[in-house]
Amino acid sequence: MSAQSNQKPPSVKKLAVVTGGTQGIGKALVNRFLREDWLIATCARSQIGLDQLAEEQGGAGIFSTVADLSNRAGISTFSSFVESLPHVPEVLVHNTGVFLPGGILDEPDDQLETMMNTNLYSAYHLSRALVPAMIAQGRGHIFNVASIASLVGYPSGGSYAITKHAQLGLSRALREELKPKGIRVTAVMPGAVHTRSWDGLEIAEERFMKPEDIAETIWSAYSLSDRTVVEEIILRPQLGDV
Repeated sequence: MSAQSNQKPPSVKKLAVVTGGTQGIGKALVNRFLREDWLIATCARSQIGLDQLAEEQGGAGIFSTVADLSNRAGISTFSSFVESLPHVPEVLVHNTGVFLPGGILDEPDDQLETMMNTNLYSAYHLSRALVPAMIAQGRGHIFNVASIASLVGYPSGGSYAITKHAQLGLSRALREELKPKGIRVTAVMPGAVHTRSWDGLEIAEERFMKPEDIAETIWSAYSLSDRTVVEEIILRPQLGDV
């Protein structure tokens, strides 16, 4: 009789797809999942940002490609890239987004369309492309990084608030559709987070949340058993909205 090996089979790494992973919340998410020895698939509009991300992490565990998710061609490029990987996503984070200030009555004519393309349609079309494989796998978790603007309007919020309200609606609809499929869905609605979008404004740093806190919250929500889902998460700076 041949001796049986006591060695455990190597664990299979899990894949997290994070859109817009080169800065802000997206970058914090990439770092957080890499700490757990996950694989990451991400994209950005610039190869420079992707190269910097890979250099900071030593390139280990990161699969990336240039893709502009504000248009269907970019969404197709990224979804095809993810589908070419030898792993089905365990986690899908719709993080990419854009904020352009302005009021509904005075903002540029195409401002709603510009932000709708990035903030809503990217999540909608990418979900349609990638979630079927997650369903076939029988498990997974989708995170929609929305905004406190998904719940309230505010001056100069204009079309941004419209698109973020719509993104929350997408998250709620996906939640209902995917309940029996083993796929959890969570909407994350942070207030002001200290990212580049606030550069140049004279606001004290302590008025902002840290991107790492948002990433840690998402990781914690994922880490619950598959019998529990946190449907919606609201995070605000301790000192209130900016």
